[in-house]
Amino acid sequence: MALKPAEPRTRRRMGFSYDWQSGEGLSGIDDPAAVDAAFERGEEHLGAAVIGLALTCSPDVASPRIVRAMRVLDTSRREFAFTAAGIVARTHGDLTPELYAALRTEGPGGVAANAIKDTLTFVPFRKLPLWFKWRWLRATVGDTLEGWWLRAEDVVGDAWRVVRGRRS
Repeated sequence: MALKPAEPRTRRRMGFSYDWQSGEGLSGIDDPAAVDAAFERGEEHLGAAVIGLALTCSPDVASPRIVRAMRVLDTSRREFAFTAAGIVARTHGDLTPELYAALRTEGPGGVAANAIKDTLTFVPFRKLPLWFKWRWLRATVGDTLEGWWLRAEDVVGDAWRVVRGRRS
């Protein structure tokens, strides 16, 4: 039985090179098979690679690898996977059901906070699943109430300064 040669750690594809050791060029990776192989090898720069897939591939191609990165990367590198989900929302205006589910599972308070905000900002309301519609409604109402509170605070502060005789 012949041994399969190891995959090179530096590749050149479509005139663009990327290096798994340094992470250089991985933001432009467009080869899902290379990312799958990197998962099997346990490469250090998988986060940058899934961001590259989010930038260069369709959501259907990038989504399974982004979700996998959300599950297997350690805590310090998981944020890259959620950044990739936010990039998909920004560039394509929609997410796959798997990405919606992963963001919902993580919730708005942790590393998924920015990806959820990107989703609520760049995905049309009609395309959002019910849970995200509730998040959108909560965020919109919360922002409106906060704006009213801050304006009322300014008015009260100005009135108080006038009463005390100090105009500013």
